[in-house]
Amino acid sequence: PIYLIHFSNPLFFFRRCPSYIEPQNLTRVSEFFLTGLSDDPELQPLLFGLFLSMYLVTVLGNLLIVLAVSSDSHLHTPMYFFLSNLSLADIGFTSTTIPKMIMDIQTQSRAISYMGCLTQMSFLFLFGCMDGMLLTVMAYDRFVAICHPLHYSVIMNPHLCGFLVLLSFFVSLLDSQLHNLIVLKLTCFKDMKLSNFFCDPSQLLNLACSDTSTNNIVMYFVGAISGFLPISGILFSYYKVVSSILRVPSTGGKYKAFSTCGSHLSVVCLFYVTAIGVYLGSALSPSPRKDMVASVVYTIVTPMLNPFIYSLRNRDIKSALWRFLRRTG
Repeated sequence: PIYLIHFSNPLFFFRRCPSYIEPQNLTRVSEFFLTGLSDDPELQPLLFGLFLSMYLVTVLGNLLIVLAVSSDSHLHTPMYFFLSNLSLADIGFTSTTIPKMIMDIQTQSRAISYMGCLTQMSFLFLFGCMDGMLLTVMAYDRFVAICHPLHYSVIMNPHLCGFLVLLSFFVSLLDSQLHNLIVLKLTCFKDMKLSNFFCDPSQLLNLACSDTSTNNIVMYFVGAISGFLPISGILFSYYKVVSSILRVPSTGGKYKAFSTCGSHLSVVCLFYVTAIGVYLGSALSPSPRKDMVASVVYTIVTPMLNPFIYSLRNRDIKSALWRFLRRTG
């Protein structure tokens, strides 16, 4: 059957699409159903324990970085200011999907309300886009630090740093609301079942029974712009950084300069490879199982690994963490 959602605040209804001649049988409904990662009852306790552990590690790791940066005066610099904001965005990004999935496994209920679906999508794109924007800002920070070291403190002043974070937030908010507006235009669905563990707009577009070619073009264009511009900024910044480092005469100087960018480059590669994989995969060759695996890496694994990448490769963060833990202990 094909369903048409009719909005009547606060209730939602669905009925057969008007192209059908059969009598319209209105039934009150207000939710979608998420398929989750697996229907196997024996795997549910394992999935529950695994994702609960990953979520706790993600939140704790990113929270420790925020606390270490805020409590240590040596880390009150632009680079660590952006890093602490990235950690907060990662906490929000993971908290958008994982608690709902854990609750679904525990309660054996895969339902999500229509408003809950829209809210989840909105926050998912907000924090996801903000991750990308902050990584771009951090690339610009490395560009200024390496290519213009004498003017670094003048250029990267507190006002500019605050403005760049606010700009990242508002651009991300605009991106999330544009995606929501695209989904709000959909009223007719072939099914109420989403083949993922969260509300994915590409899944909703695939389920729509109306012509969604225009919506698809707009959504992927918005996604391409919000992804292409940050990637372009990162590539340009590192092109300048590499060009500047190669002019350093000593090998030790080159290594020291590259080491300051290593953690950031690792996070950039991990974030954008998985994000592009999810985005292009759903556009070119839709496969629910592959999309779910890529989504797990994108929404769970990447935010969990970020604190480890930055703390293991950064002596300042490790020292600040030890000092913070000793004080609290």
